[in-house]
Amino acid sequence: MTWLALGLALFLGIHLTRAFTPRWREAQIARMGALGWKGFYTVVSLIGFLLILWGFQQARLQPVVLWAPIRGMNHLAAMLTLVAFVLLAAAYVPRNHLKARLQHPMTLAVKTWALAHLLANNTLADLMLFGSFLLWSVLVFRAARRRPAPPQPAPTAAGTAATVVVGIAAWAAMAFWLHAAWLGIAPLGR
Repeated sequence: MTWLALGLALFLGIHLTRAFTPRWREAQIARMGALGWKGFYTVVSLIGFLLILWGFQQARLQPVVLWAPIRGMNHLAAMLTLVAFVLLAAAYVPRNHLKARLQHPMTLAVKTWALAHLLANNTLADLMLFGSFLLWSVLVFRAARRRPAPPQPAPTAAGTAATVVVGIAAWAAMAFWLHAAWLGIAPLGR
């Protein structure tokens, strides 16, 4: 669990700098230059992400079960992750109503994804991983809502429809194939 905790601290910590230590972040950008900061940010993020993957995989070898599985939660989690994938698509597909309305759909996607996984899983490693991402997304969302919203181009029905289609397609790919291929877990129990 140590590697998982270290990975979470690095990955989520560097992703909290804009929200909670903007002066320190700007001082680093001034010191390193924009490109240097991006390189540092990327390296810390990548190291943290790899430690999360490795630490979580190690923790799964000897799981510490915290509660009995709750019947039906995997189905609820599947529905919530569908919403998360549509929100994630809204962060990238231009001119959609979801981004215009919500302003921070990626953070909401992480929040929804983390909650879904907390509902469907029951180990200490799950609680550490998904609970940390849920807390991170709540904190980042609150901080982002305090900043003025950047101007957005006018949303269109086509942009919104594309967002929904891309989100559903990405969710289906993950739910029916990629999750099992990458993580060895078929969330829909094929």
